[in-house]
Amino acid sequence: MGVWVYLQFSGGLETLFDNVKSHKVEIPSKRPDRTTVKSVISYIQKKMLKKQPEMFLKEKELRPGILVLINDIDWELGGK
Repeated sequence: MGVWVYLQFSGGLETLFDNVKSHKVEIPSKRPDRTTVKSVISYIQKKMLKKQPEMFLKEKELRPGILVLINDIDWELGGK
């Protein structure tokens, strides 16, 4: 069981994911209603990131300049 999410990478970030911009993935979760952005980022890092992890993460945090939108709203403005 998990939660399905639609991911889009652009602005050059797609090069870290085999040049594929759009992905629909199921994030494994025992409690789909409790899935967090942090768990999605962890999944992306472990299962999807193909090269240059230092361009995506810096000390387990997203690198500055990477904008995360959830339903077209900036994640930082909506809370973590």
